[in-house]
Amino acid sequence: QVQLVESGGGSVQAGDSLRLSCAATAAAYRSECMGWFRQPPGKERERVAHIITADGRTDYANSVKDRFTISRDSAKNTVYLQMNSLKPEDSAMYYCAAKRFLPYGESWRCAEEYEQDYWGQGTQVTVSS
Repeated sequence: QVQLVESGGGSVQAGDSLRLSCAATAAAYRSECMGWFRQPPGKERERVAHIITADGRTDYANSVKDRFTISRDSAKNTVYLQMNSLKPEDSAMYYCAAKRFLPYGESWRCAEEYEQDYWGQGTQVTVSS
């Protein structure tokens, strides 16, 4: 069963905004942290942002801080990534991910690709200059 489904990607101009959505099954949405990763062409996948379920704490990669915002809507079992002031270097396949269990005091695990239990299929974002 597919646990996470992303949507909202597209082709935009530099400076534009996009909002990505990640619709989760009830089981996946109960994960203790959820986040977004991205993989530019020819490069490794990198963490963009994550949010911790218990207290709503968020964390961002330095490259997107102050431009991107991650949020959750529990009524819709959905996690969002609002992306503003997009740059060509933001072009990538964006993936939603979730980690089911998070040991106390180890929120750093949310940012690690190998720690994730669920992955979506990805949505493409292309930003032209």
